[in-house]
Amino acid sequence: MSVLGEPANLTFDLREIPFSTRGSWLNLSPVTALHTRTDAVHLVSHRNGMHAVLRLDPLRDGDIVATSWTASPSVFSWQAGQGIIEASFETTDAIRLRGVGLGLQLSDAAGGLTPFTGTYLFVDPLDDAPTFTSYETGRRYRVTSRLGSVEAHGAEALGVASRTVVLGGDGLPWEATVEEIGTAAVPISSAASFDEVASAQASAFAGFVDAIAPWRDARTPAAALAAYVLWSATVAPEGFMQRESVLMSKHWMDKLWSWDHCFNALAIAPGLTGLAVDQFLVPFDHQDASGALPDSITHSEVLRNYVKPPIHGWALRRLRATAERPLSRPELEEIHDRLTAWTRFWLDYRRRPGHALPYYQHGNDSGWDNSTTFDRDRLIESPDLAGFLALQVEVLAELSAELGRPAQEWTTARDELIAAMLGQLWTGEEFVAIGALSGQRSTSSSLLNLLPLVLGERLPAEVRSSMVAHLLDHLTDHGPATEPVTSPHYESDGYWRGPIWAPSTALIEDGLRASGFTEVADIVNARFRALCEQSGFAENFDAVSGAGLRDRAYTWTAAVYLMFAADFVRRAG
Repeated sequence: MSVLGEPANLTFDLREIPFSTRGSWLNLSPVTALHTRTDAVHLVSHRNGMHAVLRLDPLRDGDIVATSWTASPSVFSWQAGQGIIEASFETTDAIRLRGVGLGLQLSDAAGGLTPFTGTYLFVDPLDDAPTFTSYETGRRYRVTSRLGSVEAHGAEALGVASRTVVLGGDGLPWEATVEEIGTAAVPISSAASFDEVASAQASAFAGFVDAIAPWRDARTPAAALAAYVLWSATVAPEGFMQRESVLMSKHWMDKLWSWDHCFNALAIAPGLTGLAVDQFLVPFDHQDASGALPDSITHSEVLRNYVKPPIHGWALRRLRATAERPLSRPELEEIHDRLTAWTRFWLDYRRRPGHALPYYQHGNDSGWDNSTTFDRDRLIESPDLAGFLALQVEVLAELSAELGRPAQEWTTARDELIAAMLGQLWTGEEFVAIGALSGQRSTSSSLLNLLPLVLGERLPAEVRSSMVAHLLDHLTDHGPATEPVTSPHYESDGYWRGPIWAPSTALIEDGLRASGFTEVADIVNARFRALCEQSGFAENFDAVSGAGLRDRAYTWTAAVYLMFAADFVRRAG
């Protein structure tokens, strides 16, 4: 678990959270691929996917030495005895390095060079800078010495060979910069010292924390670390990312999915509304002619084999309520038009003829990939989908009226969706999904079936009360499990078949408040905050032990912590 604290003294475990900076597509981490953690720090690039490009090994007298690692938002260091190496981001594409008492070996992480894969090393005659080239990222990695010795070994070697650059191999102090560049770039020539570079990074992060979490205090000890997870996972516009964007992680989940982004936007909105609006709109830049959003976006890939649930109306309402400033009319007009097309997709392309309710084609469409609700049928008319869409058309009605656009269509659609959901998916005791083709009922044990709570008082009181009674079956000491631990289908590390997730917890907590069950909402809020303070910002958590699972630096988890913590401080005063 990472050490908690304020920006000035915040440290964290590099094995869980990568070292990076806002705007960069690079990071330092021992995590090099899906569920793969090595014993060495690597320079990892997220251009064209996640690729460990260079392995970084501290040296003494030519031998690799064991070191302790220390990471803060501004500096990462290796230390062995009196020897130390430090790293800080000089720019978003350049890392400044310096060492005293230790050298540093930068090695080709690919291991072999073929006509289509691997890394090549040469010394550029233009400036004598050793330069690695990577097929995987399509970029070059130039090493510029500022002080001390630099040696290239294996330059111009082909095939399987050792390719390394050694900094400070003679044992004397050294300093250098490693840059990710394209085909060519003007040599970096900053007059700033290493300490000035690190100070600038510390100031940038402190400003970010102060903007989005000015309310933090001793009752919210993980707020600064949560802000770092968001700050460090933010990338500059490039490739298919047309706006500054917060990735889900700078580990292997280095994408933006078309519902994840909503939670990150909500965490950022109270202090950086412009960035939050961009975050909200990122997937809409790739909206297709049907109005559908892509499933996910990365630097070099847009996937359309699935979609994600329409929580955007729900998110927009909260974003506007918590933003530091009112959204401008041009922002609202763009959002209105994008949200209209996204809503029309569900009404026009995802309803069986003669049916009032929309359907998912697969669990992935819901974001709950393997939820037990999808065990009997994959194509289902699901209560969560109906509830989200009903809220979205209501928000569209309000926004349309505000902008002087026709609104009655959306009000009518809301009423019809809620009536159909209650008439067809409510059994009298619980919500179920219905197979869009088979007509058979789903199982009802998944937490997914309780998400219509977000509709609040639009649902009859007896429906809300029954749903909350079922919710208590999911509630563990750490929060709402996605499948009750008493269920025969429960799996401790079963993705959406047991673990606690941030987005489901956020939606349930909000639904409880909207439905009038504030005491239960307070319990959910408190338990999730405690879970993050204990186990960090993992992709999901074991519902019984609270242990973090899968990717350990997940931005929507950090975002929901910040949302909950801000709300808690505001309520508590």
